Amino acid sequence: MASDAPALVLAVPGTAAADQQGVAEEIAATAELSCPGVDIRIGYLAGEAHSLADALTFDSRPDPHAVAGVVVPLLAGPFPAIDDRLARAVSEASAPVLLAAHLGPHPLVAESLHARLADAGLARHARAHGLSIATAGHGVLVLADGGVEAVQTAEVAAVLLASRLSIPTVTALLGDSAAISRGLGRLREAGSQRATFAPCVIGPETPRHELDSLTAQFGIPCAAPLGAHPAVAQLVAIRYGAALARLSMAGSPG
Repeated sequence: MASDAPALVLAVPGTAAADQQGVAEEIAATAELSCPGVDIRIGYLAGEAHSLADALTFDSRPDPHAVAGVVVPLLAGPFPAIDDRLARAVSEASAPVLLAAHLGPHPLVAESLHARLADAGLARHARAHGLSIATAGHGVLVLADGGVEAVQTAEVAAVLLASRLSIPTVTALLGDSAAISRGLGRLREAGSQRATFAPCVIGPETPRHELDSLTAQFGIPCAAPLGAHPAVAQLVAIRYGAALARLSMAGSPG
């Protein structure tokens, strides 16, 4: 890809200090493999260090009307409170920028969920097919964060995950204990004797203590957030490319 392509700006919820595991940096480094030559920037929505506003500051360009960057939200799905701030940041950028779609829904989200369950030992590896298959009697409750639309997006991943694992899979919203209890009840009705939480979140948007509290409250193991799984970085590159493709189509005659 040409070096004069618009910058890929990774918009990360929270502060740089809160991203202690360097999730954003690892995702950016992996995404760079799919976007050679592209200026990849990281901007945090909160705090002054490495802020999104700084990442959306561009030097003067030969064509001031040309798109200078594509903002890719590091979010698995809609998150109204964060989306509003993203839209405002884009409108205040020093040059024209595009706002790409959320990372989900996409089959790669289900792939990442699948991998995190396997990483936590909550599924076993089947060598013959290269898939992680949960043992009999298991069920998965996919957790979304951000609201009703986030749950709807997570439902797509849950359906794909159920197909991969051949076990019951349901969704619920983080912070809604009643909905989580209902989801666990649905898993029991479907024959699941052991449930597992699978957070359909990247990580920075959801404080880890919320997941830890959930595990303590319900006594159910929880896989790690999607984090810097390679499929997440691949999705970042896909959303960047899709935004540029829309721009190209919009500028095409006819």
